[in-house]
Order: sequence, then C-alpha cells, then structure tokens
Amino acid sequence: MPGRSGAGLFLALLLAACGPNAVPDSAGASSCAIPADLAPVSQPTPPDNIPDAATTGYVLALSWSPEFCRFRSDEPQNRGQCVDNRFGFILHGLWPQAGDGPHPRACALAPPVPLETMREHYCMMPSAYLLQHEWSAHGTCQWDSAEDYYETAAALWSRFRRPDLFVLSRQSSLTAGDVREAFMAANPQLSRQAIGVDLNNRGWLEEVFLCLDLQEAPRPCDDREYGAADEAPAAIWRGGRTER
Repeated sequence: MPGRSGAGLFLALLLAACGPNAVPDSAGASSCAIPADLAPVSQPTPPDNIPDAATTGYVLALSWSPEFCRFRSDEPQNRGQCVDNRFGFILHGLWPQAGDGPHPRACALAPPVPLETMREHYCMMPSAYLLQHEWSAHGTCQWDSAEDYYETAAALWSRFRRPDLFVLSRQSSLTAGDVREAFMAANPQLSRQAIGVDLNNRGWLEEVFLCLDLQEAPRPCDDREYGAADEAPAAIWRGGRTER
C-alpha cells in the first residue's frame, strides 16, 4: 500500500515527541521514555499458512493501557508500557477485517521490524514485542513492509482524537454508551455504529475499536466488532493515577 503524502514530516514530529519532554495528548502519557535496549527480533516471523479471506475493511484497535497494565506490570515485555511510562490509550493495532469467516491473519513472512521504525512508533505502541506481533499478525495481510504498515497506522492514530477517559472515569453510573459518546464528541465524523467498546468479564473497559472501510473512512462495526451494547454498565481503571 502506498505511503501517505506528508507522512515523513508527521513521523519526524512523532519521533521528536517520544523524548522525555514529550507533550501529551488528552489521553496519552505525560512523557514517553524509549528503552535504551529496544531491539528488533532476530528472526522473521513465519506465516500461519492458513488461507485468508479478502479484506473488506479495517479496525483501528485502541487499548486502554491502565487496564492492560493492571495485572501485567511485572512481565518484562510490558515494562516500557507499564513501569517506565504511564499511558492512556495506546495503539493495539490496525487490523484487516473480513466480512465473513475468520479475519485475515499472519498472511506472509514478516521480517523483523527495523529499529528505526520501532523508535518512530514506540510512543504509539510501547512494546517491541507488540510492534513485531502486530506487523506479523495483521500488517502482512495488507502491506508490503512494516514501515508502510506503521506509516498507515500512525496516520490514523493522528487522525482520530482520543477523549480523556481519566476524566470520564469519575462519572457515576458509566455505560459503554458514555464511552461511545465521548469518542463521538471528540470526532464528529464518527457515528455511534462505527465505535466498538470492549469490556472484560468484570465490566472494565479494555479496548475501543474504530471501524473503517477500505478507504479508511468510518463504517458501521459488525456484531463481532461492536462489543458491549450502549446500556451495558462500564468502569474505567485509572491505575492509581492522581494528577487528573
């Protein structure tokens, strides 16, 4: 897939913002430290050799980092996300979706994500493991290189504003619909049907899915993507964060 015009400037600004004096977005980190030992994997990731359905759209999956880190901060691969930095949303991935049947996955051999690409996008996806995994599991199904995949993902990450859920979390009697409405208020181009809200079995927010068509415009999520109904009770973990 061809790169976006002006993406080089955007990536340069993103890289600059990943330093210790980074400026936060409304639901991001107050700073972003890149690990000194950040390194690519040593071997390509093989495909799964399972036939894949045609891509009919995408999901931009946004993970709510405080909930992810709640029980995972002791795992070494999560140190950059859960210990060295404190995030709101991070990018889980950009996922090609199929209209019917299993979604495309691990479609081709995935060379190691280059270190420069990892550094450029670490503040968006703060895990060397996740950067390789998302490229191999999803990026290979639609893009020719990790650089192209993350260029597209970064452009979408920049396009959609992420509401401040640290503030929303203090609202009483929260529902999944409140989360959708916060995203709609921040992004007038999003309809309610284009926003999936994933709650875990305890009712805590884990992820938000923005459903996109092949032209990367919002589309209605299907039943697998939409997640919790608007009236479902929801809770948002702040991770002990007190400055908001």
